[in-house]
Amino acid sequence: MSEASRVYQHFREVFGGESRPRSARARNRAKDISGSEPFTPGRDPKPLGDAIAGLTNQLGWSGPMSQHEVLASWGEIAGEETAKHSEPIAIEGGVLQVRCESTAWATQLRLMRTQLVTEIIARFPGAGVETIRFQGPDAPTWKRGPRSVPGRGPRDTYG
Repeated sequence: MSEASRVYQHFREVFGGESRPRSARARNRAKDISGSEPFTPGRDPKPLGDAIAGLTNQLGWSGPMSQHEVLASWGEIAGEETAKHSEPIAIEGGVLQVRCESTAWATQLRLMRTQLVTEIIARFPGAGVETIRFQGPDAPTWKRGPRSVPGRGPRDTYG
């Protein structure tokens, strides 16, 4: 037993533990207390993980937390080599969106879609992932930047 546990048990015995006999008056007074007194029953310390899990369930954060865990553990789900060439972007409407380094990697991951979705559902059932959408690399665009102008863009100067 650790020193902290021994000190807690000692204080509990001194200030309101159940080990000493109570008079009828003390029992009636204990019934009137709403549980805000220290060392009363139900006030024992609880593990921090249980408190955080209860809070996330109470506030409705369990789904978004599971989704974030899916995004954070993509390397474990897909494998380290595959994770080097792909990156999960977001989960929207039950669809995990993954951006791939090339179209070849996007095609390869499309073939692995069933296996990946099964792994995600088994490990993170609260995430709500139903399918995965794989995107290839983005094509260059000339629509943004400090010198872009409205109109057809660079195509109108080629002919």
